[in-house]
Amino acid sequence: METTLEKPETAPDRAAAGHETKMECSEVNVFYGDFHAIRDATLNVHAREVLALMGPSGCGKTTFLRCLNRMNDAIENSRVTGRILLDGQDIYAPAIDPVHIRTRVGMVAQAPNPFPKSVYDNIAFGPRLHGFVKGRAEMDQLVEHSLRRAGLWDEVKDKLDERGTDLSGGQQQRLCIARAIANDPEVLLMDEPVSSLDPNAAAIIEDLITELSEDYSIVLITHSMEQTRRVADRTAFFYLGEIAEIGITQDVFDNPRDPRTVDFIRGAFG
Repeated sequence: METTLEKPETAPDRAAAGHETKMECSEVNVFYGDFHAIRDATLNVHAREVLALMGPSGCGKTTFLRCLNRMNDAIENSRVTGRILLDGQDIYAPAIDPVHIRTRVGMVAQAPNPFPKSVYDNIAFGPRLHGFVKGRAEMDQLVEHSLRRAGLWDEVKDKLDERGTDLSGGQQQRLCIARAIANDPEVLLMDEPVSSLDPNAAAIIEDLITELSEDYSIVLITHSMEQTRRVADRTAFFYLGEIAEIGITQDVFDNPRDPRTVDFIRGAFG
């Protein structure tokens, strides 16, 4: 019988908590058949921070990100070893329901992918499915709250019955963020969330990421070193499936310790 992880009743104050650990990843390995994609990855995700995953294409960033909410479960012949804890509980324990994990660890994909439904139903879909709310009035409040948190309410409050796919690209991505927020997650995973957007829309999403990190732990994949500097509290540099370096973002860029990090920052490869 599958079980769910118990959710803490309250979140400690950020200033008082310091570097409180939200997720703990220890010696994580990922295999796709015989291919060893991630090798002994160890890092912590702190409460209410932005952790950027940086590195060249094909280095394992997305594979590792998908471990954090068990999305690799859906890939045939994939295998994850090691330990990933959420609030001290193993998310890969046999009795744990992966669907419940994905409500607590939400994900925003690289390209905007709203459902072919109304703006309202895009937000309401998850809470309805999981029975988070009772009645239309409570759902209306949740939809408005989620859209406000994503900075989208004022732009769509008169378009709630229109299809989410009719919004602009930047609006669609914020709708996807609002959809993730509606499930009341504690961690948000973002896989290059601005790569398909124009600079103005990307800047709005960047500001939103900084704002949301006051309430959520955010793990962000980005190929932009400038974006990493702007939004990330800490940065992990991946290379060929390994974490070569992790630390405070400014330190990683200004005083990198690993020669592979130095070469990447200098543009020797990408």
